[in-house]
Amino acid sequence: MTRPLSRLGRGLWTAYEYLAMVLGLGVLAVLCLSWLPFALLCGVLPRRAGTFVGRMAIMIGFRIYLNFLTIFCACRFDLRALDALRQERPLILVANHPSLLDVVMIVSRLPDAVCVMKAALMDNILLGAAARLARYIRNDSPMRMVRGARSELQRGAHLVIFPEGSRTQCFPFDTCTNAAGLIASSAKVPVQTLLIEFSSPYLGKAWPLFRKPELPLRFSIRLGRRFEPPEHGRAFAGVLEAYFREELAGPAEASRQSASRQESPAS
Repeated sequence: MTRPLSRLGRGLWTAYEYLAMVLGLGVLAVLCLSWLPFALLCGVLPRRAGTFVGRMAIMIGFRIYLNFLTIFCACRFDLRALDALRQERPLILVANHPSLLDVVMIVSRLPDAVCVMKAALMDNILLGAAARLARYIRNDSPMRMVRGARSELQRGAHLVIFPEGSRTQCFPFDTCTNAAGLIASSAKVPVQTLLIEFSSPYLGKAWPLFRKPELPLRFSIRLGRRFEPPEHGRAFAGVLEAYFREELAGPAEASRQSASRQESPAS
């Protein structure tokens, strides 16, 4: 009797995981579509007013979405560390990028966040109007990206950038691009690292969009080291990559790296 009940329980939980996946993806699409006509209409507002409305709407929408995932989809988010950054501006926020939910989590806590975004997403019919209203920054032109980021930082914004350039493929951290260092060096603004930790790489690079999650999902963000603006932006990429790799490494990898450092002076 116990074994059939156990199989029934597993079957019901699997069904719930599929339902949570459909609900989670569906509600995000509905929120984006609901805001789309308003984002287009608000495009006629003066720049400052439009930017304020656009960023506040994204923050509120993402916060509603995370609350929905918490209540209905067995997700748990610990984002309290981000609240300490609200009054600390301007700042460049750099984070690892294990999942599609990363930007949702970060922006949901910061009312004046501007993201460096893939050009293809800026042109996306579902996301583009909202991103343009919020004055998010395209990444397809390095010089224009640096100038746009510097301008937003001078206005006191939080600049959010994922230095891997895309979701992590080779955990714990992929090769770091020069973008964060070039922006920090040009704008003379500190770089605050954010360390995203997760129970499952759901919606990661290697996770198909319609593959069910393994519930419950747990995500947390903690504040890492804050770097002063580098003198040489390109060299900073290596420093940032080494820092993320060490902080995100599991126990086995951390022990290997520690042993390697201890052996290196004698070699």
